Order: sequence, then structure tokens, then C-alpha cells
Amino acid sequence: MEDTLKDARSRMDKSLEALRGELAKIRSGKATTALLDGIKVDYYGSSMPINQVANITVMDAHTLSITPWDKSVLSSVEKAILEANIGFNPVSDGTNLKIPVPPLNEERRRDLVKLVKKFGEDNKIAIRNIRRDANEHLKREEKNKKISEDQLKEAEDRIQKLTDEHIHKIDDLLKHKEKEIMEV
Repeated sequence: MEDTLKDARSRMDKSLEALRGELAKIRSGKATTALLDGIKVDYYGSSMPINQVANITVMDAHTLSITPWDKSVLSSVEKAILEANIGFNPVSDGTNLKIPVPPLNEERRRDLVKLVKKFGEDNKIAIRNIRRDANEHLKREEKNKKISEDQLKEAEDRIQKLTDEHIHKIDDLLKHKEKEIMEV
């Protein structure tokens, strides 16, 4: 019974971390290094994540700076950013790239809020599926006489509390991200 609860908690926590990762990639009008996380750079014939070939820093709220460790890869980094089609136009000074992060317009902000809500809803569904799987496992245990009916009821209550706690955390994350996106 405890193993089932631990497994459910672990899977719910992983789901929450995945949501945090997705939300970090969504632009809120402020420069953040997470905006470039999905970009791969052609580095001597192999595809490498951008943060493994260059140092990425936030210069100010609207500018990112990229300094490749190997200066010969600067043009590949610039090309990868342009091909990623994320709306950034890097400016090269020969050794570094500066990326101005343009402010979001109202329509784009609303679209991003819809996307954030969709991610949140998908995550809530995942949490509920984890709850359902755990409850089914516990019912099989009770049916096989490994746990009593009282233990089943107690475990189901604990799983429901765990589910409510994680859904509340998701709601908090969504509220925070929505506020961050709508902030001008």
C-alpha cells in the first residue's frame, strides 16, 4: 500500500516538474535563458544543445547574450536560432551574439495564456490518470486480500489528498505564469 502511494507521489511530482519545464519555455516578454532550451546547433557534424556549445546570459530584461566557447561555431549558433523560428533575430559582433527579446503584443499574450491553460489542463488530466491507476492497483490488492477494506478506504483518501495538493500546485503555477505573461 505504501509503495503504491510513494509511486503515485513520485509520478505526480514528475508531472509537475514537466509542467514547470514547459512553462519555462513560454515567452513572457522578459529575456530568460530557457527561451533557447530547445535549440540544437550543428557542431562539427553532430547536433548539440545550444547551452553545451555556448554560454547564455541575460543582459537585461529584453536582451540575451550568447558567447560560444569555440568562436568558429558562432555562425552555426546564429543559423540555429534563426532556423528555430522562435521570432528572434540575433545580432553578431564577431565574438558574441546579442538577442533582443521583443515585447509581446496583446493578441500574442492572449494566445500564450491559452497555451499555458492547455498545458495546465493536460497536466491535471495526467494527475487524475495517476490517481485512477493507483486506486485500481489498491482495489486489486484488496480483492486479492492483501489489504483490508479499511486500509483501501484510507489509502484512497490519501491518494485523493495527494491529487488535490498537486492540482492546487498546478493552479498556482498557471496563475503565476498568466500574470507574468499579461504583465506589460
